[in-house]
Amino acid sequence: MSKMKSSSKSIQINSKNILSRLNFFQDITQKIFEKKPLKKLLDEIIFASKQLLQAEASSLLLYNKEDKQLHFHTVTGDKGKTIKSQSIKLGVGIAGWAAKNKKPIIIGDCYKDSRFNKEFDLKSGFRTRNMICVPMVRKKELIGVIQTMNKKGKEAFTAEDLKLFEALAAQCAVAIDNARLIELEIRSAEIKYELNTAHNIQMKLIPQSIPSFDDLEISVKLVPAKEVGGDYFNVVRINKDETLFMIADVTGKSVPAALIVSTVYSFLQTYLILSGNNFNLSQFVVSLNKFLIASTGTDKFVTAWFGLYDHSKEIMHSINAGHNPIYLLRNNSSQLEKLTTGGLMLGSIDFPYSSEELSLSENDLIVFYTDGIPEAMNLRGEEFGEKFFEDILLLNRNLNVSDISDLIFSEIYKYRGKAEQSDDITLGIIRIK
Repeated sequence: MSKMKSSSKSIQINSKNILSRLNFFQDITQKIFEKKPLKKLLDEIIFASKQLLQAEASSLLLYNKEDKQLHFHTVTGDKGKTIKSQSIKLGVGIAGWAAKNKKPIIIGDCYKDSRFNKEFDLKSGFRTRNMICVPMVRKKELIGVIQTMNKKGKEAFTAEDLKLFEALAAQCAVAIDNARLIELEIRSAEIKYELNTAHNIQMKLIPQSIPSFDDLEISVKLVPAKEVGGDYFNVVRINKDETLFMIADVTGKSVPAALIVSTVYSFLQTYLILSGNNFNLSQFVVSLNKFLIASTGTDKFVTAWFGLYDHSKEIMHSINAGHNPIYLLRNNSSQLEKLTTGGLMLGSIDFPYSSEELSLSENDLIVFYTDGIPEAMNLRGEEFGEKFFEDILLLNRNLNVSDISDLIFSEIYKYRGKAEQSDDITLGIIRIK
């Protein structure tokens, strides 16, 4: 009994720690996703990181693809100004090593590490005792390096500090990528640039490939509209037993919608880093909702569905946050079950989301999608409709999932005719093998 109480207390403490760290990222992300010059954005981030890790100094270096060097962008600390004009080659010093290898590093005694370059200390008069250095990587491409030096007092940086700093570096990589795209929009008044910006943001956030599974057959396809909407999906293998499926649709279009998608993506990445293998679906959805309430406008909402699949038990935990009904077509049934349990759309009000547990078996199908399918319209303004969509699924359930998907898109294009696609269309199908 005492062991159970101890375990329960441990879980509660862990949950409190995760939520307290997420509160920090809420403040930081609000700053990250505001429209502002890149320099101001990075200054705010680096000063916050120094305060968070209780360090004497911190710096952010951006990677230049042309000269293949790291350049100091933001430096804090009393001696920072003397080194801001310097650049670093890949592989040289701690920052150069982290950039070249794309790996984070924590050092307890810099002067005992052969990779440490004493040149900057000699020029600035600053003495580096210990440090954390983390590369900022986006889609396997190096963005830069963020580092913090000298934990205040006599303490050294901890593994927990490194974990938190890695999460911050991931946020910075997203912020820099977005800011560079948004600066293109600011420099041009033409709508074309804005649409291209939104499209690029959206396409960079969706996964380039879907994980493969021995026990699942999966197809997910997103077709963006000309006026880019806010569709987003992801499939994340959390550990050997659990996989997260999610689909989201943001109200509005173009850059504002794409930036909210970016916020959802960024929060997911941070939560995955901080929670490790202990992913709690309900806690994640509740936290994401609070995060969006605090970081987005009152007129911006997100509908979403989240499915956490347990491969060993063949159980799907489902939460529907104001999204279209998710379809479950069981192998032994000719009826579509609609998964609606969950709660309100995200970003509206604080809400205690509920979940449902689904025991699945071989050849069961789960179909998740955005409203771009039932609301697809022809030139007469008539919608494709849920009934037509459901009929296609029922009649073609025995095809492989990719063929089912291709058929549905083909029917939508045929129905729409010469009418323009007015909204993003996303369709995902899961079959249990």
